Amino acid sequence: MTEQPSISFFARFWLAFVCFWRIWFDQAFAQAVLPVREADKAGTLPTATPPAELPAVAEQPKATPVAAPTPVAPPPPEREHAPALQLLSMLQREGRFIDFLQEDVAAFPDADVGAAARIVHEGCRKVVRQYLSLEPVLPQTEGDRVNVPAGFDAQRIRLTGNVAGQPPYNGALKHHGWVTTAVKFPSTSPAMDPRVLAPAEVELS
Repeated sequence: MTEQPSISFFARFWLAFVCFWRIWFDQAFAQAVLPVREADKAGTLPTATPPAELPAVAEQPKATPVAAPTPVAPPPPEREHAPALQLLSMLQREGRFIDFLQEDVAAFPDADVGAAARIVHEGCRKVVRQYLSLEPVLPQTEGDRVNVPAGFDAQRIRLTGNVAGQPPYNGALKHHGWVTTAVKFPSTSPAMDPRVLAPAEVELS
């Protein structure tokens, strides 16, 4: 049943005034209103149907709060650069590379420096050949004329001299470059401190 709209006080006042006088002068209207009056006295006058109760809304389950991921702390510099430190350690072990660089060679004659350089060269070359695979960037021999095409890789080819205009270029190969094709470093134990490039040596007597 459609709920009847509510009537304001002034509307009800005006309706009572009109009905009052119409009942006096209109017998048919009075005859029609009489059953309503009798029903109201008997308490059988229908009342407005209360609005239907809205169905209860099922309570939505509360979302389980998701814990923010714990930020991962960056590794310390010695762990982040452990492979580079490992290579430096191997160069020191095989070729005394760090000892050579830390030495003030200006105080020694050229013959002594040359003899020391041979030892360093032999050991460092051994490490590089054992753990790294190297190839020239360009296969030509130094001094050959080479063509540099458009869209060349600037990381692999560096232009020097009178660089003007747009590629392709043509020039003399001054150095063929090097590129690493394989790295074969051995794994190291996390318990080892990568900062220790060479332990101190103590000879007991």
